[in-house]
Amino acid sequence: MNIFVAKLNFDTQESDLRYAFEEFGEVDSVKIIMDKFTGRSKGFGFVEMPNDDEARSAITDLDDREFDGRTIVVKKAEPRENRGGGDRGGRGRY
Repeated sequence: MNIFVAKLNFDTQESDLRYAFEEFGEVDSVKIIMDKFTGRSKGFGFVEMPNDDEARSAITDLDDREFDGRTIVVKKAEPRENRGGGDRGGRGRY
């Protein structure tokens, strides 16, 4: 399951996030999204866990909890096409 993690401390490292989620089971990957111009964290990221039951446990336990000095949001990630918010592709727009 792909898990969305928001409101991260800008100093949180991927290894810190991995460690927190590994308490619930196997973690395939962790990616904190970085700003391409500044190189700083954008304050959110994704954690991939192969076992859905373990992933759901992590979501339930970590959502709205303090992590690295901030109260984080943890939920199942939605595919880009299902998030809504209009056309962000830029085609046909001026």
